[in-house]
Amino acid sequence: MLNFILAQADAAPANPWMGNLLLFGGIAIIFYFFMIRPQQKKQKDQKNFIEAIKKGDAVVTIGGLHGKVYSVDTDTITLEVDKGMKLTFEKSAVSLDFTKKNTK
Repeated sequence: MLNFILAQADAAPANPWMGNLLLFGGIAIIFYFFMIRPQQKKQKDQKNFIEAIKKGDAVVTIGGLHGKVYSVDTDTITLEVDKGMKLTFEKSAVSLDFTKKNTK
């Protein structure tokens, strides 16, 4: 009877670390596809949007200020906020294009 119990104890898997490795690898892959990849895509889209801003676009800054693009320089952008009032911002301060939303 004792030999039977000891024989069953030896039947344990020889490499239990392989299952752990697969588990952590799966978690890493899921983390990449649900967290890292969408963030990289969002940053790429934001960069392309900032590079494509042109005079006359209606935009919103990260502070919530709505304005129309008056001029675009290399690092700055000038917005016409009200009748003749112009404010200068960094290009990175523009968060979204409001032109398409205004045409509806």
